Amino acid sequence: MKFRHDPVYPSRRSPVLAENVVATSQPLATQAGLGILQQGGNAVDAAIATAAVLTIVEPTGNGLGSDAFCILWDGEALHGLNASGRAPAAWTPERFPDGMPEIGIDTVTVPGAVSAWAALSERFGTLDLATVLAPAIRYAEEGFIVSPVVARAWAKDAEILSGQPGFAETFMPGGQVPRPGERFRNPGAARTLRAIAETAGRAFYEGEIAEELVAFLRANGSAMTLEDLASHRADWCGTISQRFGDVELHEIPPNGQGIAALMALGILEHTTIREHGPDDLAAVHLQIEAIKLAYRDLHAYVADRDHMTEVDETALLDPDYLKSRAALIDPERAIDHGPGAPKRGGTVLLATAAASGMMVSFIQSNYAGFGSGVAVPSLGIALQNRGLGFNTIPGHPNCVGGGKRPFHTIIPGFAMKQGAPLMAFGMMGGPIQAQGHVQLLLRTELWGQDVQTAADAPRWRMMSGLEVACEPGLSPEIVEGLRALGHQITVQAPDNAFSFGGAQLVHRLPGGGYAAGSDPRKDGQAAGF
Repeated sequence: MKFRHDPVYPSRRSPVLAENVVATSQPLATQAGLGILQQGGNAVDAAIATAAVLTIVEPTGNGLGSDAFCILWDGEALHGLNASGRAPAAWTPERFPDGMPEIGIDTVTVPGAVSAWAALSERFGTLDLATVLAPAIRYAEEGFIVSPVVARAWAKDAEILSGQPGFAETFMPGGQVPRPGERFRNPGAARTLRAIAETAGRAFYEGEIAEELVAFLRANGSAMTLEDLASHRADWCGTISQRFGDVELHEIPPNGQGIAALMALGILEHTTIREHGPDDLAAVHLQIEAIKLAYRDLHAYVADRDHMTEVDETALLDPDYLKSRAALIDPERAIDHGPGAPKRGGTVLLATAAASGMMVSFIQSNYAGFGSGVAVPSLGIALQNRGLGFNTIPGHPNCVGGGKRPFHTIIPGFAMKQGAPLMAFGMMGGPIQAQGHVQLLLRTELWGQDVQTAADAPRWRMMSGLEVACEPGLSPEIVEGLRALGHQITVQAPDNAFSFGGAQLVHRLPGGGYAAGSDPRKDGQAAGF
């Protein structure tokens, strides 16, 4: 299919066409990735550099205390990396009599992002970590100019998190959050990044940094130990996939929600979705219903893969099962479906691609904005609140437990076509991510929209029951049509647009090179050379 750019939605951006591209949610990170490519680094080096810079310039979504996942094409094969951390060994359901907290010290699980950088660099990188992390170290030490979208999220999160251990000291210099256009420095993070570079990440989990991190956590009531950190490993886990026509969507296996996107695509294969346009009422209704069915199973069965003892991904992706789920969709009305019975058995997203053919989809996240709100000032580390991903339901595969990975929302996406890499993409934004993967894939591969148009398009997201939120850009005709079908529609104001995600996409062009798009809902940028 030839490249075509026919913008149909209001947009400030055009797709970027080049042989080497980087797309991220913050322009300084994009430029760092391009700089690494220009120094002779490959797409993995560029991905690590951008990921590291994003921990500094977009702390409202990720940090050194984040988790991470990656899918990459190395030129010959596809690889999947799960670098999510586990709960402290001492965690039990009894520790949480009121359920899992949303913020605070008892939401902090082992951070995995640094292990992702180290594993990627060791296996696929061409430049040393000191070179790759240099831009992030510079921004941490010398400071950076805070961008508008990040500044708004910073101020909003600070209202809730300012009382958490270390937060104000680390992220509120002089007792104030930085405003757009002001400079912010994080010298503790510069120190931590240097130690990571010098030890290929080991200091974060076993050395001086680890000891200081655990001492701070323990002093504030955490159950985290040095053994919890030292036992962490990133896992090369491969991918799971689902075909839609001649395209395959690849996702990381559970503990993530990517399987929901695969299930929804498999369900849509058995509907009339191909008979409708991207902005037809019937197309939106079918997608919502397919996502709804997939999410019911997602929350009933998906957890740390080692604990999915009754229902695994093979059962959830069984073609006959997905066909049976598709049969439950009524084209004339919305239904609040329950889980099926399969056989037993503020995140940041970036995409890079190089002229060599290597393509990377990488995602890292604190979970909710700054995460737990707990920060270690001397290390510049904000710690994630991934513990919130667990539940305390006895017998549930995702019930909290020591040494266990929580259910994860962050997912990188990758599309293949006839055995060749097609698109590295994804979307930040919590529960919308799997829904967003489906919307982006259908727009680019079924309806032929370019990556920037697909990123610009108005979005919807299924919430719970019959409740669906949509952006103001969705046409009034579709909104009223969905309501007539029984969907309970809420049109959310623009200041809630973060809930509709932030997409970054890199699509291979038929004649060589790439088209890159970056979501206008973020400060981001797609660029190339």
